[in-house]
Amino acid sequence: MSDAHKSAAAEAPAASNFIRNIVEADLAAGKYASRHWRGQPGDGKQQQAGAPDPAGIRTRFPPEPNGYLHFGHAKSICLNFGLAKAYGGACHLRFDDTNPEKESEEYVRAIIESVQWLGFDWHFEGQTNLYYASNYFEWMYRFAEALIEDGHAYVDSQNAEEMRANRGTLTEAGKDSPFRNRGVAENLDLFRRMKAGEFADGTHILRAKIDMASPNINLRDPAIYRIRHVSHHNTGDAWCIYPMYTFAHPIEDALENITHSICTLEFEDQRPFYDWLLNRLADAGHLARPLPQQYEFARLNLSYVVLSKRKLIQLVEEKHVAGWDDPRLPTLVGARRRGYTAAGFQLFADRIGVSKSDSWIDMSVLEDCMREVLNESAERRIAVLDPLKLVIDNYPEGEFELCEAPNHPQKPEAGKREMPFGRELWIEREDYAEVPPKGFFRLFPGNLVRLRYGFVVKCIGADKDADGKVIAVHCEYMPDSKSGTPGADTYKVKGNLHWVSAAHAYASDVRLYDRLFAVPNPGAGDRDFLQDINPDSVRVIHAQLEPSLKEARPEDRFQFERHGYFVADRLDSEQGAPVFNRTVTLRDSWAKTAK
Repeated sequence: MSDAHKSAAAEAPAASNFIRNIVEADLAAGKYASRHWRGQPGDGKQQQAGAPDPAGIRTRFPPEPNGYLHFGHAKSICLNFGLAKAYGGACHLRFDDTNPEKESEEYVRAIIESVQWLGFDWHFEGQTNLYYASNYFEWMYRFAEALIEDGHAYVDSQNAEEMRANRGTLTEAGKDSPFRNRGVAENLDLFRRMKAGEFADGTHILRAKIDMASPNINLRDPAIYRIRHVSHHNTGDAWCIYPMYTFAHPIEDALENITHSICTLEFEDQRPFYDWLLNRLADAGHLARPLPQQYEFARLNLSYVVLSKRKLIQLVEEKHVAGWDDPRLPTLVGARRRGYTAAGFQLFADRIGVSKSDSWIDMSVLEDCMREVLNESAERRIAVLDPLKLVIDNYPEGEFELCEAPNHPQKPEAGKREMPFGRELWIEREDYAEVPPKGFFRLFPGNLVRLRYGFVVKCIGADKDADGKVIAVHCEYMPDSKSGTPGADTYKVKGNLHWVSAAHAYASDVRLYDRLFAVPNPGAGDRDFLQDINPDSVRVIHAQLEPSLKEARPEDRFQFERHGYFVADRLDSEQGAPVFNRTVTLRDSWAKTAK
């Protein structure tokens, strides 16, 4: 192990999960110290001709560009990029684009943007480690021919139904294909003609020759190449045969010098084929040892959301949501519009940890992480979400003065801002009661309250419309009670209300987002998950906001005092005056309802 690698291992944080334990043991043993790296992906001979690999480890985040990333991907991103950073290594961003029917450049761009938004990049030692599996098709094809030549693969001409029938079950061994014993020459000829486009989709398939009686069904001669006459987003019409994911993935790892290939638990049964394939190719001299190794961890299971790609597509295509970036969806583009932060996701990943056991994480854990980060970083502002007019009868009409409010109560260095104060203000409707309930310390006839950062006022009555609804509250203010002045201490009041000047307020739509689903496990049992959609997952109101909020830029985040954390919508706010989305409430409002 090089001095640089030893230093990285020494400086890494104490092991907190089984994957860190594995990485540290490998570094201590110098398991990958003999590797070479030519500066880009390559086969064994090409890599061995390069310099010693400067990366202590190499991990990868390998999304298929067939959709938008979601919360589960955020966990994997933080894990893979975080490990590389902690142990002096490189993390590659690789597009696993071997399935051309469902992939597009739109998804490629969205994935790149989301990974960068989370605060990660794929640069190491001056190299840009962004790769496409489709750029490896020539290597994959050459390796497939090598397997045929060594007797480890054959072209099967059964149809899909016949292959399925002969595969066997968990308790019954499979049956050999009648084409399993084709000679090498015939297999090569057929495979090359498949590549040349002579055959229709489904006519032939290339399979690995392993063991049709294996108790692991994944080793019963798995398919490794199929015919697909369809254009690819990256290679166009250059190919009409495409590798299967289980064949392509280990080869991609090997070509990129990956040391630790970290997957979720559903790939555990595929690990024997991963190892079988790489060892066959290394034995034949196509890959250099030490080879990559696959490790599995439990995927994210989060309550109150669905992370199934099929269900997310259904929500979008059937317009139950407003698109992939709807702030209620668990997509990273939706989370960004909602005001979730990259730091909040990283805190969440650290908090839930990494394990081999499947478990459910309550949505409140993620929301609490966002609150924790936003409480520290978000400046405070005042917003009146359900406005009621407050008239201060003894304040001079047409006159205004400025009150000072801190931008962040725990950060004096954040400074203060000025808020205009005048005769007419907006307050929250819930802050007035003609007949107050027990323990009500806000406005009611005869009671004194402080207008936050302003004056003490005494309620003297209210105006009502013909239906008896209160349309304005009347007060008198105490001129010597302004916050921050010596007279302010003269008045002892229990109520403290927020407000904005009616003449200066910024009137704007505010979207009150909540959880998309009303139950912890949408669609549990045989229930249609769409029946569990929360009818109150979004409510649009017309609010009166502190005037400084009109200058908010897209993605500026604030705590609206008393109400929660809000963000200037990065899409709608780019069109003009900002529109705000609620990110999360100040406290968990679901804790009581869940019991």
